[in-house]
Formats: sequence, C-alpha cells, structure tokens
Amino acid sequence: MALAIRLTLLTAILTLLSGCGFQLRGSDLLLDHFSQLHLASDNPHAPLARTMKDRLDRYEVQVLANPAEGAPNLYLYPEQLDRTLLSLFATGQVAEYELIYHVRYEIQMPGEEARLVQFNLSREYQDDPDAVLAKSRELNLILDELRARAADRIIRQLSRIRPSNQPQTPDNG
Repeated sequence: MALAIRLTLLTAILTLLSGCGFQLRGSDLLLDHFSQLHLASDNPHAPLARTMKDRLDRYEVQVLANPAEGAPNLYLYPEQLDRTLLSLFATGQVAEYELIYHVRYEIQMPGEEARLVQFNLSREYQDDPDAVLAKSRELNLILDELRARAADRIIRQLSRIRPSNQPQTPDNG
C-alpha cells in the first residue's frame, strides 16, 4: 500500500512539473547551429563581453573574431546599471539600493533578420557610508554576479532559437 501511495505521489509531482514547462538544464544547452558564433560589442574588453566569451568557451562554441558565412552573429550593446533608492537611515543617508542591470543584445541567425532582445536583472544592495572600501568591493562582486547571470540567461535564450525551418520553443528566460 505504501508503495502505491509513493508511486502515485511521484507520478503527480512529475505530471505537475512537466505541465508547467519545467526542464532540467543540461550541459548541452547550445545546439549544433551554435558551434561557431561571431561575438561583437562596442568594447570587446567590456566585462559582459569577457564573461560571455568565457561562457561560450565553456560550451565549446568557437568565438569568431570576424563575421563568417553561416555563423550566427551576436552583438552585445553596452551594459547599463541603474540604482533605485529603497530605504534611508534615520540620519537621512542611503541605507539600501536596488541595482537594476539592463542587458540588450542582438542575435542574427544566418539568412534571417536580426532580433533585438533585452531584459533586466536586479539585486538589492545595502550601503554603509562607514565602510566605503568594503562596500565598493561588494558592489564589484555583485556586478560580476549580475554579468554571470546575464551571460547564462543569454545562453539559455540562444539555446531556444531554432533555424527558420524548425519550430520555436517559448522563451521563459
């Protein structure tokens, strides 16, 4: 009897997960049409461009220095960071910000129109005017984390792109 209940419970959980679109993320995210990719930006040494190149290398995608026939083109627009005030100390100094990291990129598949994609990532950041150096280092770590999350999200979005002769899957980024 307990085995039947466990099997029923397991079946219900798997049905709910598959029904909501849940998929495990494997290491084989990028498909064959991304074995090569031309990566460009206004500044090739920009932090997001470097992070993106590292991520593509990890997935064994050959990053081309120049556009090539049959290879997709990925253009990263300059990153933007905004801060929104969340709270103040009793003294009137800023206690907490929300950092909003804006990402825009353009992907052009061979023989297709370029697609502009944009998204925002956010993170709360507590400020302490008495520990300026430590908070500066913390801010740099947070920005590195946001760039890594952005690069991973771009790769997930790229993995959903199919050549024009294949059906698209919805993007839940």
